[in-house]
Amino acid sequence: MSHLAPTGKWDARYIGPVPHDAAYYAKCMLGGVLACGITHAGITPLDVAKCNMQVDPAKYKGLKSGLATLIREEGQAGIWKGFGPTFVGYSLQGMCKFGLYEVFKDQYMNLAGEELSNKYKPAIWLAGSASAEVFADIALCPLEMTKVKIQTSPSGTFPTAFGAALREMSRTKVETRYPFGSLVPLWSRQIPYTMAKFLFFEKIAQLFYTHVFPEPKETYSKTTQLGVTFASGYLAGVVCAVVSHPADTVVSLMGKPTNKGKSIGTIASETGLVTLATKGLGTRVLMIGTLTGFQWWIYDSFKSSMGLGTTGGK
Repeated sequence: MSHLAPTGKWDARYIGPVPHDAAYYAKCMLGGVLACGITHAGITPLDVAKCNMQVDPAKYKGLKSGLATLIREEGQAGIWKGFGPTFVGYSLQGMCKFGLYEVFKDQYMNLAGEELSNKYKPAIWLAGSASAEVFADIALCPLEMTKVKIQTSPSGTFPTAFGAALREMSRTKVETRYPFGSLVPLWSRQIPYTMAKFLFFEKIAQLFYTHVFPEPKETYSKTTQLGVTFASGYLAGVVCAVVSHPADTVVSLMGKPTNKGKSIGTIASETGLVTLATKGLGTRVLMIGTLTGFQWWIYDSFKSSMGLGTTGGK
């Protein structure tokens, strides 16, 4: 495949098996919707337990006991609180995260040129993923705030139905800071997370195709390529969880009634760095590792089915 555009100049949009045109980016956006919406919504019970462990560690001491407490007090519905805003919010986030990553990566490679793009691939991956996540979090923020409020409010004090919860968040926006009150901590959680997610995925996949599967990538079956995708995504997810956990804890604590009106700095200093970095971390490592592995697998499965090839390589 030639890397030259019709004009005869080198162009990053022509490196892959198909040209990166508007249809390509649109398909990547749809793949991101499927990858993030399905996976995040599917692990809602883990997320409910994790958020409550962060907000009320004295009551919710661990994953198993936390889930048991929620089921005992609120029934099976208690562990699926926030499913609606989770599915919609992370579908929108995935659309921007994966789709715009492809756009920004190509743009930055073309700005840098062929030689610098090859020399500084990690910098391109970091810049592309960070740029995409800025827009992804703007789309996610109102729904993430609603999700956290549903999941961490004591039973009966806040609506759990999606529409009613959105209306209540809007009605009480002065005190909840809806819709973008959590945008800064969300950026501080998600931008490092996404940079790690894409950098480590791309790097680990590169190592697989350099040392484990050294033949040209296209000579391997789709099953093998998707296996590399899942393994690379899972390992990248473990790193992501550790990097972004303190900010994730702050986002959860902002939904706690006793923290109403407090600044992010005040909440962080009152909680302490060790608690911010470790409370609920084990659950989040399990959750994010599995989540990220399946996100990349779903994304690349969709791309492959569309004839776009899988992500990553030498």
